[in-house]
Amino acid sequence: MFRIPEDSGLLCGSPAHAGVGLGEVANHMRCSNQSTKDVTEYNRQAWDEQVARGNRWTVPVSSADVESARHGKWQVVLTPQQPVPASWFPPMQAARVLGLASGGGQQAPLMAAAGATVTVLDNSPAQLEQDQRVARRDGLRIESVLGDMRDLSMFQDATFDLVFNPCSVSFVPDVLPVFEEVRRVLRPGGRLMCGFINPARFIFDEQELEQGRLAVRHRLPYHDATHLNADELEQLREQAEPLMFSHSLRDLIRGQIQAGLVLDDLYEDIAPDEALSEYLPVYFATLASKPN
Repeated sequence: MFRIPEDSGLLCGSPAHAGVGLGEVANHMRCSNQSTKDVTEYNRQAWDEQVARGNRWTVPVSSADVESARHGKWQVVLTPQQPVPASWFPPMQAARVLGLASGGGQQAPLMAAAGATVTVLDNSPAQLEQDQRVARRDGLRIESVLGDMRDLSMFQDATFDLVFNPCSVSFVPDVLPVFEEVRRVLRPGGRLMCGFINPARFIFDEQELEQGRLAVRHRLPYHDATHLNADELEQLREQAEPLMFSHSLRDLIRGQIQAGLVLDDLYEDIAPDEALSEYLPVYFATLASKPN
């Protein structure tokens, strides 16, 4: 099932389907309302293109993976390679799960096969279609909702037992509204699982990192549209790379606490193909819960 909230501004023919260039985004960064809208639209187009190009985070799980999940054997990730501990999950049979910015056909189908009632909210129609593609292929029911992770107004209070948010808050400029909305839609005792990028990752020159060299270049907080030059922004556009933002550890960790959640656990992870992972864990994941 796929739905678009009527008041989301994402209906066909709306500005969401118009082309948004990186130059426009950079020019609008001084106007917060306009820049937020431009980033959302640009990143939607970028992720749709990443699906077309076969980005690893857009490739759905196999039917064999789904069948294993039906028999209780499944794993998902919040970060590049470390599986989420089984102890972090509630009993999945009949659990109500929100996959937050987690389209792509990788996590939602496995949780649905494990017995959960799964809804996925994502900014990319193509990513949501990957979940529906698996659902049609393997006889699953997944509800797909097009939207922004900072606005969960289409969901009633205390709806979900689990909100699962793999590394994706780096694609929005402000993370605190995400946590506030998650707390609202979680049931008492419900859990939030998030994957994050260590903000230290953003101080380095990306092109140098890709060559295995560490060159400190950027002051935090980081945003592609304000920290890169015109040629670099054009290269991002040509590669259909989504815009990214750094967030402080204070906002990523303390922000959950400020929103009224309790931090229960944490683990770190690396990406073996990233040079920085030789020196520090570039990624981490947290488990938080809403008090009863």
